[in-house]
Amino acid sequence: PSLRRQVLALQEQAWPSDPPTPDDQTDPVHDPALCPMSLLVVEGTTVVAALDVLTKSIEHAGLMFRASGLSTVVTDAALRGKGHGFTLVTAAREYIASTSVDVGLFTCDPPLLTFYTRCGWEHLPNCVLIGGTPDDPFPSDALGKVTVGG
Repeated sequence: PSLRRQVLALQEQAWPSDPPTPDDQTDPVHDPALCPMSLLVVEGTTVVAALDVLTKSIEHAGLMFRASGLSTVVTDAALRGKGHGFTLVTAAREYIASTSVDVGLFTCDPPLLTFYTRCGWEHLPNCVLIGGTPDDPFPSDALGKVTVGG
């Protein structure tokens, strides 16, 4: 519970929300169907960086694939530039490569592309991911995102 509270505080630092409700401390951040796996960098008892790896099956050209990607990548603002994010994102890429998934894919804002490529991910130009739901899909390029993979 202490680690979870710290991760939620880091996420709130990066993506401030409306005043939190008591449920915010217990509700999952991601759909459990995406098999979220949290990876953390902890110094002593303090979480300094965190991310979630999400995994799902996708269909492409009539074939099924298992894909994993990164979400909610965050480093404590006061500790940025010390290599924590690099360590974490590199470890996440290695973790995904060690699993039975077929591909690692996610999107990021264009200014973050250099960071992710330094961590071993590859820019996938002209690759658009479709998020949302079947009733309300949204293409990543419409949100100004770029796709990386590995």
